[in-house]
Amino acid sequence: MFKFTVTSKSTETNARTGVIETNHGSIKTPVFMPVGTLGSVKSLSPEELIFMGVQIILGNTYHLYLRPGCEVIDKFSGLHDFMNWQRPILTDSGGFQVYSLAKLRKINDDGVAFQSHIDGSKHFLTPEKSMEIQFSLGSDIVMCLDDVAPYPSDKNKTLESLERTIKWALRCKQVWEQKPGNGTLFGIVQGGMYTDLREKSLEELTKIDFQGYAVGGLSVGEPKELMMELGAFTLPKLPQNKPRYVMGVGTPEDLVELTANGCDMFDCVMPSRNARNGQLFTKNGTININNTCHKDDTEPVDSQCNCYTCSNYSRAYLRHLYKSRELLAYRLNTIHNIYYYTSLMKKMREAIKQNKFEEFKKDFYSYRAK
Repeated sequence: MFKFTVTSKSTETNARTGVIETNHGSIKTPVFMPVGTLGSVKSLSPEELIFMGVQIILGNTYHLYLRPGCEVIDKFSGLHDFMNWQRPILTDSGGFQVYSLAKLRKINDDGVAFQSHIDGSKHFLTPEKSMEIQFSLGSDIVMCLDDVAPYPSDKNKTLESLERTIKWALRCKQVWEQKPGNGTLFGIVQGGMYTDLREKSLEELTKIDFQGYAVGGLSVGEPKELMMELGAFTLPKLPQNKPRYVMGVGTPEDLVELTANGCDMFDCVMPSRNARNGQLFTKNGTININNTCHKDDTEPVDSQCNCYTCSNYSRAYLRHLYKSRELLAYRLNTIHNIYYYTSLMKKMREAIKQNKFEEFKKDFYSYRAK
């Protein structure tokens, strides 16, 4: 089961709201997906995620394939039961992790040979293998295996990567068509930092026809201005009647700007990873809870935040926990950051429905200027 419906549009920007229907429930867009790398959003339970308004999480195909392995997850009929999460799950293809983590990676048109970053064991990931792993995980949204061009890459290298991504997308689609009922399949637009290659990628992928489209290969080290330029260029060109997803992005400002350009879905490790490093997101920007100024601060992280952390604990206590390396620090910080992100998306959805997105943006940035 998969259906996407656009429910409202901003007349001032390309922002829009929608509903994605899956076998594990509906998702209101635009939506942020916390990353559950190994079948968990680090330090948080599924019940806490639900309480914070999380609608869908992302699982990492590469990591879950290596540990605990499909043979374990198969005993639970998929990742939903294994981790006790009965809402939608999107899984990435494993391509980015192979690109960024694997040792001695060798790539050709057949697939990618790599050594595990865990134990050095040898593996070969093909489009067909990526599909089989994601089917085993029981993903609601499955991503095609893609070849991510590093930044910087010259045009010839980027074109080679793009052409391989298209070939792999065709193979993924063929496997997916042979096994109906295994989640919906999204294609991934590549093309590096070249607008003409992005257009070529988009044209070829739309011929294959996927139920959703992602913009990949961004936030890989390029300047922020270039990332936003490419996002603004690519998003409006994607099919209007399909979900549009920017992968691996990003900051609250990124989410606001790319939503204005028509993005429906986001994922990023930032809220959970930054929480573990003492970085907390607020309406006034990011604070570092490790700073001395918070030593005896009796105020919550954000006085207008209704999360569990802000409702019960002071900055002074959070700093104390963090300085003491208490595990509770990571939990409370992560609760706040995930809640901040889900609340931000909810506010954007409401602003779009009321056709007040530009007013929302102005208000959003006005707090950061104080």
